[in-house]
Amino acid sequence: MYGTRSGDSQGGWPRDKNCHECFRSEDLENWEGPFQVFSAHEGFWGTQNFWAPEVYAYRGKYYLFGTFKAPDRCRATHVLVSESPLGPFRSLHPKPQTPEGWECLDGSLFIDDREQAWMIFCREWVEIDDGEMWAQKLSADLVQPIAEPVLLFRASEADWAKPIKSRITGQLNAYVTDGPFIYRTKDGALLMLWSSLGEKGYAMGIARSLSGKPEGPWQQDPEPMVNEDGGHGMLFENLQGQLMLAYHQPNRNPNERARFFPIHEVNGPMGPTLSVAAARDGS
Repeated sequence: MYGTRSGDSQGGWPRDKNCHECFRSEDLENWEGPFQVFSAHEGFWGTQNFWAPEVYAYRGKYYLFGTFKAPDRCRATHVLVSESPLGPFRSLHPKPQTPEGWECLDGSLFIDDREQAWMIFCREWVEIDDGEMWAQKLSADLVQPIAEPVLLFRASEADWAKPIKSRITGQLNAYVTDGPFIYRTKDGALLMLWSSLGEKGYAMGIARSLSGKPEGPWQQDPEPMVNEDGGHGMLFENLQGQLMLAYHQPNRNPNERARFFPIHEVNGPMGPTLSVAAARDGS
């Protein structure tokens, strides 16, 4: 389990912690750690935030997609690599893999049925008001982009997403995009979990690709999957092969915690979807 380090910060996000940590468990209830898996090495550009680490086993190695920022640099997702899930991780390339000059975060890896690697990432509302979801083709070694990024959708396209005050105009016309994670169901449907602000705070919805490809077009489910104070979800299988949903709740620093839910594929009004069972609290 990888996450943003909270430290002892109060009243806001932690500042300049400059590392990623992880915990490990066999039952999702008893945990060992934290283990430090990445510390900003000399020459690494990121100095702030160290958000949203996601780790993937890919072609015999482990890849950490982390979000970083510096006072003179836009927030970006940067890919790191290690021989072990416990690190140490190192930069694949001196530059991050999201577009230079964009405020980006929460990059997530998806490998399509043609073995093409994609990074799905958010372009942040603080820059453009209506947060956007983008897809970027990556080279097979994940080192660099190999095509122009593709706009998938804007946050305002989801009926359940609610506006917040813009940092640009001060008007109530900004929408958040957070935490994309793509999942292909057993019958081939391509779904995306993603988060925004809903009626009851942080929330998570489902979008579905009408083409079955990352490029979309994407259609939003009308109601959120999680509608109250929880989101930024990912799917994984536990050691018994049960599909699980992980997300953080509550969304209040420094009280965020991982929660784990058994989840099942079912048929819904919009097509294949995911049904959440009772939760298990993480550490």
